Amino acid sequence: MNALTALDDLRPDNMALEEWHLRLELAACYRLFDHLGWAEMIFNHITVRVPGGDEGNPHYLINPYGLHYTEVTARNLVKIDAAGNMIDDSPHPVNPAGFVIHSAVHAARPDAHCVMHTHTTAGMAVACKRPGLAHDNFYGAMFYQRVAYHDFEGITTDTAECARLVASLGDRDVMILRNHGLLVTGPTLRKALHTIWTLQRACEVQMATACLPGETIALDETLLAGIPRQRKPMHVGRDADRMMFDAIVRRADIRYADLAADS
Repeated sequence: MNALTALDDLRPDNMALEEWHLRLELAACYRLFDHLGWAEMIFNHITVRVPGGDEGNPHYLINPYGLHYTEVTARNLVKIDAAGNMIDDSPHPVNPAGFVIHSAVHAARPDAHCVMHTHTTAGMAVACKRPGLAHDNFYGAMFYQRVAYHDFEGITTDTAECARLVASLGDRDVMILRNHGLLVTGPTLRKALHTIWTLQRACEVQMATACLPGETIALDETLLAGIPRQRKPMHVGRDADRMMFDAIVRRADIRYADLAADS
């Protein structure tokens, strides 16, 4: 029995088991973001698709507007559709900027089970630079030809921007919102976390490199193109995404039982 299934008896009677497990995992991820220093007070979002909805109008979970990341639990996460309509009976509101960005991606990309968006200092600093993400360090090299860019259009509360966001992202799993922040998608929450952690490290190293005197060593494009092939042996027979997620949960001393309690 794993940490999630051990709490199956605490699942609300009217909730599917799959959704309950997703809620526990997502609530833990909000705590992880705070532990890693990525919390943005009551703003920004991590969303996960849940069963329900129609094609092009999926249901997904989002954090309650007004609660800090450390206050998010499996029970107070809000379930909404792509238009921001509440599916469950929640007393909490939803930040409009959250469903404009996240609903657009969830609706257009069935493979985007999880969407994460951050405003970290390093991520925003890179987003403000015209060249964007550099591929001249260990972490940045992993994103060669993986990054999409979307131009700043102001605070994302206008649904008219949805189509342009989706067009900018295309089929990529990483997007830098220029002058704004970082966005990643993943087929699982754990995969998305692994991706955004690596992207955040790339931005931090890039920001530190820019502060040092001397020429930055460029990496050959042929070498960069071979990085995906080099990474494959690291993950054969291993679920690195799960191992990494579980390790941070342990390090942050997050207890799923606390996240399952009434909010």
